[in-house]
Amino acid sequence: MADSIDRLFRAVLAAKDAKPSSSRTARLVHSGRAKIAKKVAEEAAEVIIEAMDNHHDNVVRESADLVYNLAVLWAAVGVKPAEVWKEMQRREQLYGIAEKLSKRPAKVRRKRPAAALRKRG
Repeated sequence: MADSIDRLFRAVLAAKDAKPSSSRTARLVHSGRAKIAKKVAEEAAEVIIEAMDNHHDNVVRESADLVYNLAVLWAAVGVKPAEVWKEMQRREQLYGIAEKLSKRPAKVRRKRPAAALRKRG
């Protein structure tokens, strides 16, 4: 699958230099980050709606739209798919493939001096 997304990403990059009248991708790329981000959010919402309605085929189609718009967003902000794959690999090594990192950093426990612990008891 990474190969497909890499090919999609290369096509999106090619559209960055194309005239907006030449393709839908070129129009979206030239519309700016705010518009692209809005499209990502819209597609994500559509995936959610279709999933809640248990429409399998529609979830597949809307997911493909989401991936497409995400690739356009990556191109707009300078993120390369390889960077995402590297982060996914890092997370897999740390936590396993099916885990997502917490948005909050883990609390750091400070060691108390032994004298402070004796006073508590």
